Amino acid sequence: MENKFINLFNIKERFKYFSFFIFLIPLFMCAQSETQRFDLIKTFEGVEIRYYPPSTMIKYVSDNNSGFGYLFNYISGKNSLNQKISMTTPVHMQKLSDNKSSMEFVLPSKIKIDSAPQPENKDLELYLSEGQYYGVIKYSGYTSFEKEKKFTEELKQKLISNNIKVTGGSKILVYNSPYKFFNRKNEIILPIIY
Repeated sequence: MENKFINLFNIKERFKYFSFFIFLIPLFMCAQSETQRFDLIKTFEGVEIRYYPPSTMIKYVSDNNSGFGYLFNYISGKNSLNQKISMTTPVHMQKLSDNKSSMEFVLPSKIKIDSAPQPENKDLELYLSEGQYYGVIKYSGYTSFEKEKKFTEELKQKLISNNIKVTGGSKILVYNSPYKFFNRKNEIILPIIY
């Protein structure tokens, strides 16, 4: 009997995630999505050194990875101006030190911090990111904890072996809808001194 309960629970959980991913489809189906701008400084051993200029960002921090819906509501018009905002790529995700995680959307480059609509949800943070150099490594397929750990460590070792100092934790950049099965693109980025 206990196993049947667990299976029912799993079906409900799967449906919850399936519904969440269905929600993502319209966002990622647009081939014309703006991609966050960066300057490519150098490449070596499968690593890129990039400079990301300041960008207007919207962030949600949680302990259960439920941020996407809140961020989506913001760009869908649940903001102080009832303004719909185009989805951009990539989505930034980060595991934080206090067992929480963050998810961030980059707002389109035409939206500046002083004119961006304020979120109705007080748990969302609208901010201007600082310009920052990052070491970057790319990987394909669906992301997973194992891949994130593996590529973070690989990136860190390559940066250290090239005398580049890492100054913070990694972020995962996700570029594709869960329904894009081929040619998926993900990146791990680490802030560096360069």
